[in-house]
Amino acid sequence: MGGFEHFWIEADAVTRAVALLLLAMSVSAWVVIFWKGWLLRRARIDIERAVPAFWAAGSVVDGRQRLAGLDREGLLSPLLDAALRTPAAGTLASSGHLESQLTRRLRDALHASLRHLQFGQVLLASIGSTAPFVGLFGTVWGIYHALVTIASEGQITIEKIAGPVGEALIMTAAGLAVAIPAVLAYNVFGKLVGGCEAELEGYAHDLREMVAGPGGRDSTTEAA
Repeated sequence: MGGFEHFWIEADAVTRAVALLLLAMSVSAWVVIFWKGWLLRRARIDIERAVPAFWAAGSVVDGRQRLAGLDREGLLSPLLDAALRTPAAGTLASSGHLESQLTRRLRDALHASLRHLQFGQVLLASIGSTAPFVGLFGTVWGIYHALVTIASEGQITIEKIAGPVGEALIMTAAGLAVAIPAVLAYNVFGKLVGGCEAELEGYAHDLREMVAGPGGRDSTTEAA
């Protein structure tokens, strides 16, 4: 009988629940890691290609068409739509200076794009910070369960203690194995999201200057 099979058979309900929880956390973390790695790579390529293509266009209409073909994650197009949108008359959104209205719309669109990029970061941070403690709890409970079982038999020897305790320590190792990839991915993705955020903020700032600048609103009215 293999070591894992023996550990699973000898484990009680609490230890098995902890092991299954660590397995679920590991699967969730790796799904998010692969998905976000693909998403952020695509987003970075899209931003690098779409922003220069937009500013190289001869008109806003042409620029919008170029974004539609290059902005696969929908990060840049909402910013352009927000910059060109005119709020309904008589609403609070239309009150205040035009520049302030423009800034608010661009800020809201930027936050929506960033939420898309940051999705899954909280899960990685939560797994990275809690998995070691979940594993440690499993180890403590496993040792307690093993000692109670050995004590009930009436004979306590180092041979009988070493095996169950050693198997219980696997839970701590499992917790670390789950946490370390999640923490590393969280840090790497945080840096990539920060780079995309800087590019999006720059694009939003340039859109604001284009629309709010002299003659800017007249040149974009037809496109809106």
